[in-house]
Amino acid sequence: QVQVLESGGGLVQAGESLRLSCAFNGYSFDDYAAGWFRQAPGKEREGIACINWSGTRTAYADSVKGRFNITRDNDASSLLLQMNGMETDKTAMYYCAAKESNGIDCELPPSVYSYLGKGNQVTVSS
Repeated sequence: QVQVLESGGGLVQAGESLRLSCAFNGYSFDDYAAGWFRQAPGKEREGIACINWSGTRTAYADSVKGRFNITRDNDASSLLLQMNGMETDKTAMYYCAAKESNGIDCELPPSVYSYLGKGNQVTVSS
């Protein structure tokens, strides 16, 4: 049974950093591309970062480029999102997800992902 478990959310002040983690259990993580996306109240779910199966290729939404960094550890079946310079408009539920893929590139749109975590609330205060 596939399990996707996020951790690391919480309250952070504007300008500070926060790191989210995600554990994938139940399958060979290195057969999957992975990504992070978020959903703010009243807004659509937005893909913000993705990484290919080997960790050699990443992509970011313009809204987080230069501030967020996605990495993965296939041996540990884990995915990380380092978020720096947090701003109040980054308050949202953050989700990690995976899709079966051995391609060179990864994809940002949340709709392409098969396995999704339950989400972790991140609140940025001013």
